[in-house]
Amino acid sequence: MSVKIIGIMTENFSVYYDLVRLLKERKTPFISLSFNDIIPANVGLMITTTEELDKVDFEPMIAITENDDISLIVDKALKIVEGKDKFRTLIIGIDPGKRPGVALLGDGEVLNVYQLASPEEVVKILKQVQKVYPQKNILIRIGHGAPTHRNRIINALYDFNLPMELVDESNTTQKTGQPDIKAAMDIAHTSGAPITSKYKVDPTAGEIRDLQRISRLESSGELTISKPLAKKVASGKMTLEEAINTQRKKNKG
Repeated sequence: MSVKIIGIMTENFSVYYDLVRLLKERKTPFISLSFNDIIPANVGLMITTTEELDKVDFEPMIAITENDDISLIVDKALKIVEGKDKFRTLIIGIDPGKRPGVALLGDGEVLNVYQLASPEEVVKILKQVQKVYPQKNILIRIGHGAPTHRNRIINALYDFNLPMELVDESNTTQKTGQPDIKAAMDIAHTSGAPITSKYKVDPTAGEIRDLQRISRLESSGELTISKPLAKKVASGKMTLEEAINTQRKKNKG
C-alpha cells in the first residue's frame, strides 16, 4: 500500500504559505495542486479554504476559515492521513500564568502545544479544538499555581460545561526553555480535583504594583495607571493598553 500524502489546493497565498511552512517544518510529504489538476492517487486528504470549497471535488477534505489555527488544521490532516482522526479522550492541560502554557493530548499522545498571550486566549484554543476534533470527551486540567491567572482561565472556560480538574502541580518538572509548555504537558497527564464553580478573581497587591510599574515602562515614563485600573487589568476586565489610554485621558482631563 502506497503512503498517502496531503494535497493543498488554494489560491489564497496567506493560507498556502502557512500550510507549506508548517508541513516543511514537520517534514511531511505534500503536493500543491491547482483547481484544474488531476489529483494523484496517493493523495489521502485535500486542504482548501471555505471560500474555495465548491471548486474542490475530493474526500476527505478540510476547509480552512481565516480564523482557524493552521497548526491545528495540520495536526488533524496528519491524523486523517495516518488513519487516526478520532480519539476516545482529548485532554487540555493548562499551566496558568501571564502567558499560559497549553498542551493538547489525544488518548495520551501529545498533539500540540501552545504558549498564549493572555489567560483568556484559552477560549480561542478550546473552540479550535472542538472544531478540529468534534467529539464530546474533552477534559480540561488546570494547574493550581498563579491563582489570579488560574481563576481567570477557569471562569473563561466554565460556561463551556466541560469537565475541569484542578491539578496540584507541585511536582511538575520545568527543565526546558519553555517551562510553561513542559508543565502543561505534566498537568495534562495528572488527575486533579473536579472544578464545580467559578472562582473569585482577587489580584494581589504585588500584581497591582507590578502592572503599575509596567504601565510606566509601556508609556515611556509618561504616566502610571491607578490602582483601580491596574486591578481591572489584573482581573482581565481590560487590557493594559486600554488602561493606559484611560489614564491618559483622565490626566488630560
